[in-house]
Amino acid sequence: LSAMPTDVDTGMAFVLVQHLAPDHKSILSELIKRYTRMQVFEVVDGMTVQPDCTYIIPPNRDMALLNGTLQLFEPMSARGLRMSIDYFFRSLAQDQRERAIGIILSGTGSDGTLGVRAIKGEGGMVMVQAPESTEYDGMPQSAIATGMVDFVLPPEEMPAQLFAYVDHVYGVGKRTPVVKQRPKVEATLTKICVVLRAQTGHDFSQYKQNTVVRRVERRMALQQIEQPDAYLRFLQQNSAEVAALFNDLLIGVTSFFRDPDAFTALQEEVLPRLFAETPPDVTVRFWVCGCSTGEEAYSIAIVVQEYLEKSRQFNKVQIFATDIDARAINVARAGLYPASIAADITPERLARYFSLEPGNAYYRIKKSIRDMLVFSEQD
Repeated sequence: LSAMPTDVDTGMAFVLVQHLAPDHKSILSELIKRYTRMQVFEVVDGMTVQPDCTYIIPPNRDMALLNGTLQLFEPMSARGLRMSIDYFFRSLAQDQRERAIGIILSGTGSDGTLGVRAIKGEGGMVMVQAPESTEYDGMPQSAIATGMVDFVLPPEEMPAQLFAYVDHVYGVGKRTPVVKQRPKVEATLTKICVVLRAQTGHDFSQYKQNTVVRRVERRMALQQIEQPDAYLRFLQQNSAEVAALFNDLLIGVTSFFRDPDAFTALQEEVLPRLFAETPPDVTVRFWVCGCSTGEEAYSIAIVVQEYLEKSRQFNKVQIFATDIDARAINVARAGLYPASIAADITPERLARYFSLEPGNAYYRIKKSIRDMLVFSEQD
């Protein structure tokens, strides 16, 4: 905050979520007032977020954003397992979509990692503190390992990059950011797809056009390029940018048991019929295409395992899970996930099918479930 310019309105609101002991009175509000001309508030429930203000989470609370208001909750998890940054980032992504910006600073553990994926999945931007500049590098390293971070910088260099990005997308200095009218990307889209296919071997010409356009515009903002034809030339001359655009196009939002209705239908309607029609000596095979980092495939495996035990079926089951993204497949194969997945999984399933790794920052899928799956890279 002290490195931010003081002579312009930012058009941004800043929300600080820190890890605090439940009985610890936060003095952060008083500290921050010394370093910024913005108004600084410790959040009270239902507070409406305004531009050019800074909001600080109070002790012993989780916080979410809904329709531009900050909502406070009593924490559900024990201290040490709480993931208050993931909790907030995920709500920020859902509420603000491509207008969300996540910044991960010094801290231990993996909190923020799932939130980074959520923000990127909605087309937002992510910055992470350079690990060598941190006191604790666990959170920055965990976020960087996702491969989804846009900028890795020491804190004093973040404001310049932040302003450049927001100015490109919205125009800094307006009280209400308005998306600037930029030349239409559609005219160069076919040529961009040609460049992508030439380098990656993958053809995006039949992909959802809105998604491709949004991701291209985001890459243009990150590179500070105004004109689509200038971005096309930049792509042609820069293989690292082609790889970055390709990776951005592959980002998908996923989580364990993400669509509860679908899993209920699988459990109550699909599996009983499927196994009733299958002799006990026949292997039942499932295919999860577009499995991303594996959460959906493992969720299906858990539901199938529970059904087999409940119905006393003895069929062998094999689940093939495939994705175009080699990095996502590597994560899925490892079966190692940030501890904040506890928000998406019942305590019973968590205890039964996952083991908490030393340090309490990650859960690993147990071998009994892992052995049901084969992961493979496939377009």
